[in-house]
Amino acid sequence: MEQPLPAERYRLIEALLRERRAVRVSALAEELGVSEVTVRRDLEELEHRGTLERTHGGAISAQRLRHEAPYSEASAANSGPKRAIGAAAAGLVRPGDSVFLNGGTTTLQVFRHLRASDAHLVTNHVGMAMEADGQGMELLLIGGDYRPQSNSCTGGFAVETLRRVFATRAFIGVEGLSLRSGLTTPAAPEAEVARVMIEQTTGDVVVVADHTKVGTVADFAVASLDRVTALVTDAGIDDDYRGQLADVGIDVVVAEELADATGGHRG
Repeated sequence: MEQPLPAERYRLIEALLRERRAVRVSALAEELGVSEVTVRRDLEELEHRGTLERTHGGAISAQRLRHEAPYSEASAANSGPKRAIGAAAAGLVRPGDSVFLNGGTTTLQVFRHLRASDAHLVTNHVGMAMEADGQGMELLLIGGDYRPQSNSCTGGFAVETLRRVFATRAFIGVEGLSLRSGLTTPAAPEAEVARVMIEQTTGDVVVVADHTKVGTVADFAVASLDRVTALVTDAGIDDDYRGQLADVGIDVVVAEELADATGGHRG
């Protein structure tokens, strides 16, 4: 049987990545009828082109995100996993914590599941302030330029206010998390706010993001992964990518697994 030429192999690998999002070297070798050495060489070339990110046993699609989804659309996307992520992340808050929560639909779920009544919350998310009545928690809303795309405040006023505050823990929602590119988002003002929150956090920085954000790269950098303590995500995350995140010191918490271990979600 004649082996496909490199260009044809690249096309097939790209098609499989679009379909499955993650591929394994052993499976590709069998499907393409070539050696694993050849597949690894192909993956190296496609990573160089920006098509994918290699993992220990294969590769994950390197998706580019250039545009921010409307807030209503983002709220509806992956709503179940986001609720689970929010519940799992909220369980990481300790009594007396001062907590940063940036704008976003997943961080809103963290807020909705918080039970630590003595926590001090600092956020630029207008939606959290609207829901804070009756929660019994101290909440400081950072003002600034209102962005309907994220239902939050950004800009110079927000950033200057944040620089006067320190938190013991931060929950950061992003549109992209990548081993090569770190944390990213498609909106420069949102990247700036998240970056300053991370800089002003004295303790753990927890990223909350469903699996579709893992391997995605947006246009504006927030921070490198060496500042991230943990990622709370859902069971859709690729096992190899999860392992590589653990290798660089990030504690990967899978919300569904945590729920199974504890008998269900709170809230």
